[in-house]
Amino acid sequence: MSIHIGAREGEIAEAIIISGDPLRIKHMASILLEDAVCVNEVRGMLGYTGWYQGQRISMMGTGMGMPSTAIYLHELAQSYHVKTVIRAGTMGAMNAALDLGDVFLAISASTDSAMNKLTFNDGDFAPTASFELLEGAASICKSKQIPFKVGQVLSTDVFYSEDEHRLQPWMRHGVLGIEMETAAIYTMAARFGMKALSVLSVSDNVITGASASSESREKQYRQMFEIALEVLKVA
Repeated sequence: MSIHIGAREGEIAEAIIISGDPLRIKHMASILLEDAVCVNEVRGMLGYTGWYQGQRISMMGTGMGMPSTAIYLHELAQSYHVKTVIRAGTMGAMNAALDLGDVFLAISASTDSAMNKLTFNDGDFAPTASFELLEGAASICKSKQIPFKVGQVLSTDVFYSEDEHRLQPWMRHGVLGIEMETAAIYTMAARFGMKALSVLSVSDNVITGASASSESREKQYRQMFEIALEVLKVA
């Protein structure tokens, strides 16, 4: 048991799928895991452990944003000895060629957050994915004929911004998507020797203005979780 997670020792698997929304975790655990048991309800951040094709796997919510996500990953690594983490989430596309529903595998994450600068004495750390997980997810997408892209995301602290030009430098340097957690996930994974990957789905496009319906998003969420489960099965 840790400060923010009420699971007892051994109740969380070494492999875990995380997502910002705990209710999404509850739903996905109920339909994708066998014998899923709720192991955390502290602060409403639901966590479940069950089985997927013989592999013991946990799923847990982390809340939105890097500070919340970093707290949970710190405790999952230190108190529960998690070894592999995959984020199943959504992102906004920053390239007109990315379509709604495209699967996006984040190879690395830039950020406008000061979190890493505080850790690295104002230096720039380059948070990157585990190649093993990235390669595994790409192979699974190819085998299932799921369209996917690989590239860099921007993990931002600001969801609503009044600066209409703030994304221009990032797009000019080839950053393809914007979300709010991956930089923290990859940094925490590096710190604690975990393998990590963000498997994201394009839910909107900041260039074209396209946005997925709630029905489409639900289908996308399931696909991301299924890809993550297949990766963890062999990781």
